[in-house]
Amino acid sequence: MKLWGGRFTKPTNELVDEYTASITFDKKLARYDIQGSLAHVNMLAKCNIISQEDAQQIADGLLKVQNQIDHDESLLTVENEDIHMNIERLLIEEVGPVGGKLHTGRSRNDQIALDMRLYAREAILDITNLLLEVQKALHKQAKQNMDTVLPGYTHLQRAQPILFAHHLLAYVSMFQRDLERLMDSFKRVNKSPLGAGALAGTTFPINREFVAEQLQFDGICENSLDAVSDRDFVLELLSNASVIVMHLSRLSEELVLWSSAEFSFVELDDAFSTGSSMMPQKKNPDVAELVRGKTGRVFGNLMGLLTTLKGLPLAYNKDMQEDKEGMFDTVDTIKGALALFAPMIETMVVKKENMYQAVRKDFSNATDLADYLVGKKLAFREAHSVVGQIVLYCIEQNKYLLDLTLKEFHKFSELVEEDIFEKLAPEAVVNARNVQGGPARNRVQEQYDQSKTLFEESEAWIQIHADKIKGQW
Repeated sequence: MKLWGGRFTKPTNELVDEYTASITFDKKLARYDIQGSLAHVNMLAKCNIISQEDAQQIADGLLKVQNQIDHDESLLTVENEDIHMNIERLLIEEVGPVGGKLHTGRSRNDQIALDMRLYAREAILDITNLLLEVQKALHKQAKQNMDTVLPGYTHLQRAQPILFAHHLLAYVSMFQRDLERLMDSFKRVNKSPLGAGALAGTTFPINREFVAEQLQFDGICENSLDAVSDRDFVLELLSNASVIVMHLSRLSEELVLWSSAEFSFVELDDAFSTGSSMMPQKKNPDVAELVRGKTGRVFGNLMGLLTTLKGLPLAYNKDMQEDKEGMFDTVDTIKGALALFAPMIETMVVKKENMYQAVRKDFSNATDLADYLVGKKLAFREAHSVVGQIVLYCIEQNKYLLDLTLKEFHKFSELVEEDIFEKLAPEAVVNARNVQGGPARNRVQEQYDQSKTLFEESEAWIQIHADKIKGQW
């Protein structure tokens, strides 16, 4: 008979058991479920709801059950539905009827909400740490490419030259926002729902704050209905993960382009590339492509849970069993991608000369020619038109701006002088943009130095919270 089967006159259909059971995926929560149960049984004893002897026997039994599951997951069965009932059944088999006292004053509804919060906060710490490693890899490449000039693009058309370090630090900024979103979400995850019961608490004189303190939560979920039905913290984790993987996908797209023969700006290390079963010459950026491809599943997990939750009345509904697989999959996908990205970026070879030659064979210095004419008191719109005519002339003559003679420039404007060749050099064009946040070398150095400070702050935050929540298990 099911542990909840007292009011039923017949067993559930086998197909119902298979369809409604969640143990095939929520077994991932075993460690967190036992962690929560240890805190709960300590509270029951502290509040004299069960004896100290019973509590100690249950706690010892839970640790033995944890060891059993660690060594043999086949002990977890569909017949026992979910991780909670499986652990309780194993506990009773281990310590006898006293194990049935563990569930006093709680429901599977607040129990699963607790387990998922314990899992989510640990996932946040893992992801922030991996994100930081990706930032550091980008940062290291930026340091090595402070003088590497390449074309900057808009519409995937060459626009203006920039430093490669500037481009890499743009991703450092993106991932910094991702880190900050995760850190901010942690405070909303780190609340204990245990004690909310099925929806309306319990008649037993429990101490919710004591449980929260044991589990290193910052407080409790104040409303019992909200405590068991809230999955905002999961949505927030999935949303943050979606932004992270979107950023990874954008960088992946650039790595794929840059490593092609058409660009030949970078070469990915052999350890992060694959070959073709048919074409022996191929070296494919499969890791970057697969990260780009997995973006869809992460987005899908977010949309799936949003759709599941959108029509649910308070409080808990069985629909909410659909909240776990997408969360687990997203966390595993993000962690896997980030773990690969850091060493892939760090070992990437930058073809500096190819980047520089690309800048010399385009018109990305055209704006600087217009600005030069404006400096000679020509109205910008008129200067824009003059430069457009010069570019057209260059295209017709199969030349670039730096290929022109002063005489050729004078066909369009007598304002151009000999210093134009110095002004239009790629390095000069980059360094002329000496605005805060811009690509001039000294400004890129400022961004680089600022990033180091942010890394230190992130490391400190991760260490504080890791010591707090991981040290107590």
